Amino acid sequence: MQYSTIPSSGDRVSVLGYGCMRFTRKGGAIDQEKAEREMIYAITHGVNYFDTAYIYPGNEAALGKLFQKGWRSRVFLATKIPHYKIRSLSDLERIFAEELSRLHTDYIDYYLMHMLPSVQTWQRLCTLGVSDWLEQKKREGVIRHIGFSFHGGTENFKALIDTYPWDFCQIQYNYIDEFAQAGRAGLSYAAARNIPIMIMEPLKGGRLANRLSKEAVDAFAASGKDRSPAEWALRWLWAQKEVFLVLSGMNDLLQLEENIRIASLPREEMLDAADLPYFERAVQAIRRDTKIDCSACGYCMPCPAGVDIPVCFRCYNNLYAEGWYIGFKEYLMCTTLKPTLTTASRCIGCGRCEQHCPQKLPIREDLKKVRKKMETPLYKIIRGGAKLLYKF
Repeated sequence: MQYSTIPSSGDRVSVLGYGCMRFTRKGGAIDQEKAEREMIYAITHGVNYFDTAYIYPGNEAALGKLFQKGWRSRVFLATKIPHYKIRSLSDLERIFAEELSRLHTDYIDYYLMHMLPSVQTWQRLCTLGVSDWLEQKKREGVIRHIGFSFHGGTENFKALIDTYPWDFCQIQYNYIDEFAQAGRAGLSYAAARNIPIMIMEPLKGGRLANRLSKEAVDAFAASGKDRSPAEWALRWLWAQKEVFLVLSGMNDLLQLEENIRIASLPREEMLDAADLPYFERAVQAIRRDTKIDCSACGYCMPCPAGVDIPVCFRCYNNLYAEGWYIGFKEYLMCTTLKPTLTTASRCIGCGRCEQHCPQKLPIREDLKKVRKKMETPLYKIIRGGAKLLYKF
């Protein structure tokens, strides 16, 4: 395992971080036994940075159960507080205390303002005393490093970087989003100020790993190198010296093995100049096939009306990338052929999802597109037959 060093503390952090948002679920709840098996495998193979958040359902508690078994001292723990839930310092104290309780710890190594969107939002928090509170917790040792996670444009990101002496930050970045959100320019801006950058969505919710079109897969295969799509994406990141750490939402032993193997390679061996044209061809293919730029992060969920938004968008994209039959069949199986519908047509237009979407997608309008394309007369006939057959 390769490691990076935090300038302000000397922490040696694994270049591969464990993103805990995508733990396997069984019956709606986290499969604790499976999650612990995978986390322990990661720790014993050198991964020492674990990232979770207050709003990830059940995730802090799942980590806390592992920590109760003696693993806390072997990892650097990162968690986040949603800025939009802070109306007073009492809110901050209450949520922080709840996080410590869930995680069965008395300190947080890396504490982030979650999805901080702008300087104005940070200034509002500062007027409530949030920055003073964070500094006090840092002096007490219960928070060791202060940072923020970000989804937004480059200029907003640069402005935020300059508003406070951050210890680190976290951005979405991958070879598709090279010039989107904070992007390469934001990455370079933070790195020039010696601020470590943690990367999230390196595989864009799995789309760059196991949901590429044949054309995109063929673009990489033309290199003649035996690498999976996920390996290409990770190598692209670790080849950049400004990338401090890459978070991966690993929930399968094979993913762990592959990611740890790649993260153990020297940085200078990740890519060479001859590899770059294959990324260009893959990006062109991906952009042709992607209609809705959803990363399946789940921040839009749960929907008050019961729509499974990420699944609806995935099926819609698959219809274009893999053919009508595959997309339509997946939509039926994943949203319709079950007792409770989670279809696009259940949307009531409340807009709650759009308030939390990191990609700033027009979710309500996109769901209308899904409904129009998927819920055709044929769909209604099949749905009606299924209701009779299965007595939904």
